[in-house]
Amino acid sequence: MSLRLRRCRGRGVRIGSLQMSNIHDDPAALKALQDDIYRERILRARAITVSERLAEVFELSNHQFGMMLAGAMHRLGTRDEAAGWREVERWMRRLDRAREFGLYATEKPPDR
Repeated sequence: MSLRLRRCRGRGVRIGSLQMSNIHDDPAALKALQDDIYRERILRARAITVSERLAEVFELSNHQFGMMLAGAMHRLGTRDEAAGWREVERWMRRLDRAREFGLYATEKPPDR
C-alpha cells in the first residue's frame, strides 16, 4: 500500500486520508513546542559534566572548521583540500589582523 503525501492548502499535510495539522497554524501550540525544546536544551546543558561540555566545544569547533573548509573549496571551485585549508588560513589571518587593528571585538568597548 502506498501513501500519498500532498499539501492541503496551507493547513497541514495529508497522508492518504489522514489530515495532519500544521503546528504553525496554532500560535499557542507552536509556543508550547518552542518552550518544550528550550526547556529540554537547558536541562540537558545543566546535566552534562565539564568534560562532556568540553568535548562538545571541540566537536562544534571541528564542525565549524569543516564548514569553513567546504566554503573555501566551494569559493575556489576546487576539490583540493590543501588549497581549501590555505584559503581558511588566509581568512583566519585576515580576521586576526582585523582584531589587532580594533576593527573586530568580542566585547563592547567601555564608554569613554
